[in-house]
Amino acid sequence: MNRQQPSPMPSHKYRDIFAKVPVAPVERTWPDRRITQAPLWVPVDLRDGNQALAEPMDPERKRKFFELMVAIGYKEIEVGYPSASQTDFDFVRLLASSDLVPPDVTIVVFTPARPDLIARTVESVAGMRGDVVIHMYAATAPVWRDVVLRKSRDELASMIYAGSEEIQRLAGDTVRFQFSPEVYNLTEPDYVLELADHLTKQWDATPERPVILNLPATIEAATPNVYADQIEYMHQNLPRRDGVILSVHPHNDRGTGIACAELAVLAGAQRVEGCVFGNGERTGNVDIATLALNLHAQGVDPMIDFSDIDGIRSVVEYCTRMPIHPRHPYVGELVYTAFSGTHQDAIRKGFAVQGDGLWEVPYLPIDPADVGRGYEAVVRVNSQSGKGGIAHVLDSVYGLRLSDEREFAQHVQRWTDETGREATASDLKALYEEVYGCSN
Repeated sequence: MNRQQPSPMPSHKYRDIFAKVPVAPVERTWPDRRITQAPLWVPVDLRDGNQALAEPMDPERKRKFFELMVAIGYKEIEVGYPSASQTDFDFVRLLASSDLVPPDVTIVVFTPARPDLIARTVESVAGMRGDVVIHMYAATAPVWRDVVLRKSRDELASMIYAGSEEIQRLAGDTVRFQFSPEVYNLTEPDYVLELADHLTKQWDATPERPVILNLPATIEAATPNVYADQIEYMHQNLPRRDGVILSVHPHNDRGTGIACAELAVLAGAQRVEGCVFGNGERTGNVDIATLALNLHAQGVDPMIDFSDIDGIRSVVEYCTRMPIHPRHPYVGELVYTAFSGTHQDAIRKGFAVQGDGLWEVPYLPIDPADVGRGYEAVVRVNSQSGKGGIAHVLDSVYGLRLSDEREFAQHVQRWTDETGREATASDLKALYEEVYGCSN
């Protein structure tokens, strides 16, 4: 049946994840679960997303992006890497010395586990009036330990513990603590548990003052079910679990970052870090706008307001200096548009019977009006379109009812074939008047 031939690509150079790191066995519960409420969303656009830009955001763009995230409802925002640049440090100081941060919004700042950089980070948040999280990270996977850091497991653990002690010494009770074992998904699970046990004990993790343990798929390396197993293993085995907020930070190297995040939430994750529309290194961080609207499409309140998605897109494109693809889920210019005749016919019939109850229009997973879109661009006509779509455009735009849809569709087909162009509503009306000599 399958006549494909071996490719010339050197696939033998690579190993699957099971050959790279132990994937601990787990008593899976996640396949039978459903997501019934939104996790805590934490946008990292101002740090992780910003460091992936060819032109990092200037202070005005960072402020505009921050104000957008506050306005649409994010309550925990990672705002920068203050020890990495003066721009980041100054932006955090702006937040600390102004009234830009509402009292119910938690600010997160990012630092490596290095004493000098930790000191600079703590300095940046001095005087911040609301809740603050200091997010410390260290790469823990074997390749990073051996090639990049050149430290043994014990040596790296000692470095991490020294960093955690320094944060506690300098910041004390004024902040909460977060730790990310970078490249968690390629790190030995027993090593991560060892680190988590030490840090949650040292930082005195309790339900009243929880520690955030963030488990990144820094380089997406396996099918999403494997990541879900890795998250559920930690969920089931973490010491002081009731004092830990289990967080995930998937990237999108395999194109399945969203699936990884959704399965991770099923597996016990309570918090998801990512970027609005998915900007980030290489193929990007997980897209937390798509994740939220996926919940909306399943009848679950995403707890973030995307009712003006084009306004949000405009700000994100301005701040990042990057366009959003027209096929990007929910926000792309064409995602609620049908050109195919069979799709157009189904959508037209769906609109004809759609009432005020549950949304049940074929090919439209959500009502475009939910995110501030109109219906005028839902059906557009080109050479792939059919009589139903042509009739829908003329009726919805001009109130013009065709007496013979099939006959006029043949004229439109000839016109689009000859011109190679999309037929706009005005094109269709002009052609109708040309063919029939009237407009009604």
